[in-house]
Amino acid sequence: MKYTVLVIVSLFYITCTSQTKKRFNLDFETYDSLLLFPEKWFEWGDYSLNVDSVNVYSGKYASKITSKENAANSFGCIAYRIPANYKGESIKLEGYMKTKNIEKGYAGLMLRIDGGKKILAGDNMEKQNIHGTKDWQKYSVTLTYPENAENIIVAGIMSGTGEAWFDEFVLTIDGQDVQTLKEIEQPVYKATLDNEFDLNSKIEFPELNEELVSNLELLGKVWGFLKYNHPEVGKGNYNWDFELFRMLPKFLKVKGNLERDKVILEWIKKYGEIDACAKCIDTKAVSFVKPDMLWLEGFSLSSELKNKINYIYKNRFQGKHYYIDKGPTRNPNFVNEKYYYSMLYNDDGFKLLALYRYWNIIHYFFPYKHLTDKDWSKVLKEYIPKFIKSEGKLEYEKKCILLISDINDTHATTSVGFNNVTKKQGEFYPPFKVEFVEDKLVVTDYYNPELKEASKVEVGDVITHINNKSVEFIVDSISPYYPASNGAAKMRDISKDLLRFNKKNIDIDFISNEIKKHEFISLYPLEQLNTKWYNWTGEKSYKLLENNIGYVTLKSIKTEDIPILKETFENTKGIIIDIRNYPSAFVPYKLGSYFVSSRTPFVKIAQFNKDNPGEFNFSGPLNLENDTITYKGKLVVLVNEYSQSQSEFTAMAFRAGENTTIVGSTTAGADGSVSDIYLPGGLLTRISGNGIYYPDGAETQRIGIVPDVVIRPTVEGIKKGRDEVLEKAIEIINY
Repeated sequence: MKYTVLVIVSLFYITCTSQTKKRFNLDFETYDSLLLFPEKWFEWGDYSLNVDSVNVYSGKYASKITSKENAANSFGCIAYRIPANYKGESIKLEGYMKTKNIEKGYAGLMLRIDGGKKILAGDNMEKQNIHGTKDWQKYSVTLTYPENAENIIVAGIMSGTGEAWFDEFVLTIDGQDVQTLKEIEQPVYKATLDNEFDLNSKIEFPELNEELVSNLELLGKVWGFLKYNHPEVGKGNYNWDFELFRMLPKFLKVKGNLERDKVILEWIKKYGEIDACAKCIDTKAVSFVKPDMLWLEGFSLSSELKNKINYIYKNRFQGKHYYIDKGPTRNPNFVNEKYYYSMLYNDDGFKLLALYRYWNIIHYFFPYKHLTDKDWSKVLKEYIPKFIKSEGKLEYEKKCILLISDINDTHATTSVGFNNVTKKQGEFYPPFKVEFVEDKLVVTDYYNPELKEASKVEVGDVITHINNKSVEFIVDSISPYYPASNGAAKMRDISKDLLRFNKKNIDIDFISNEIKKHEFISLYPLEQLNTKWYNWTGEKSYKLLENNIGYVTLKSIKTEDIPILKETFENTKGIIIDIRNYPSAFVPYKLGSYFVSSRTPFVKIAQFNKDNPGEFNFSGPLNLENDTITYKGKLVVLVNEYSQSQSEFTAMAFRAGENTTIVGSTTAGADGSVSDIYLPGGLLTRISGNGIYYPDGAETQRIGIVPDVVIRPTVEGIKKGRDEVLEKAIEIINY
């Protein structure tokens, strides 16, 4: 009898548990006791995030966000990622939120849809401006559900100071709860099932010599060619990283070219015969960039191996590729690349894989490869010994940065995952901004006015030495580690880090009013400094200057501002548009059309051909359509090294205007939609994924937007608080 009761109770417990268990932990009830955090939730931002078992709306747990001190310009976010394996028209997030003493910010539910590593749709309730203290209330966010969605992010978010709690999130698509909604069946690729070398490549290199390095160069180029051209790889039938690790032990033992070529041929034959390709099209004669197969001529290859590679290229993979896809702007999207966060930094195989992966991505999918200072075909061989001989994570990160710098692209960021380099750069910052002006390191502003006195320097002071080393010496030593398209962008980025340090003070020599001085200055954690918005204090993006001149800054522009400023500035003598910043809204078409009277081309784009890796073709020119009203006054556009990417694209649109003058100095020289690249160890970098050109084919990459009138700030002007570039713009309009 007891046995029967026990069975009934057990069955009842199992039934209840299976009925109440939810697919996604949106109610925060599943708690990871080791991480002290809700299971599968993750953190964004700078605030303290934790579980609260006292202040809850229902159940045992809620999540809590608490701001840090002096955090008016920061935020905190607790987020949950759900694969977007659903179809529908509308998506809605509901949840309960409680706030306490939120000032200089807001709290809200956040719903975001990503696809192709881009944000397709999103809302964080910022416009509802929920602040102060409020008890538990139910809120909701609703979005149109994009067709090409890949990930759904649900979150609780808070900015400013104070506290916020979140509980009982419910996500629905077309009114159906995702906890029970049937998922779309996704294809299962064989490559995803191969996890043999996830933690260790098991590769150890013998002592490197000239022959082995040359062989490894050839292998890297063959490996990359097969990755993007062989049909079996393109179908996702093989984890191509691990196929490298499987063939390397044998390859490392080859002696002579005949044995080398034989091993490579055997490796290729392992993946079967390739059918003739009926869809493959020859590279167009008018293609702007053509596939580069010249590497086949540099290794004294056997005719059999050459013929095999050429046959694969002629019958290359077509269609949806496992490793390469198109992003939202037809830029390359590198998919299914494993991050290998847990790689060991003495693992020679993974270090070589990182080099092979990056070199081949640039070789096949970087539209500006022809503009690099180095011959890219020779870079792989140069870096093979550097990568294999690197010891530890710091050295590995540094070698990756040096490699990335060699593509001369300001988009090639190295801020995510390069934790050891970042740590070595320093966690404390000066309370003032420095920039290179007239080739000198000059104090140009204070991040926090209340720290002006503690700064011990005046605006316009010139710093000559840092910790007893000259600024010139420091710049020369670190310059190779700052990827940039041109010198102006490189010096811009270097200036941000020169006074970083891992101690709370730093020793500087400087010149103030022609007097040499020496001071120990205090440094501060980044979250205590107002580094983001220190130079914009206006409430609007536009204002009227003296002599009937309109001024617009794109740093804070909103699309809803455009009709208002058109009406406000219609009868002005001229308009100054300041793009010495990154635009807060995309305005090339909506605002650019105001300055043309008829359809006007302003840019054309070189885009890659996924079915012929290495080929780039120009799109037809993009046009500004004439507006119902055309501005009749002068337009002056301000640019400098802070004008990058979208800023440069927008300046090109304004340059197409009928009475436009570009004023300022060299821009960053990095345009085109950004494509992300992940390297083993979780290192994230980027490239300019599209080529951006003027309608006549003139280059912009590395060159930037060349001003019609070149004028730069001077040390004397900065001392006097003058904006000499803006003054020149006003002079041009008044002339």
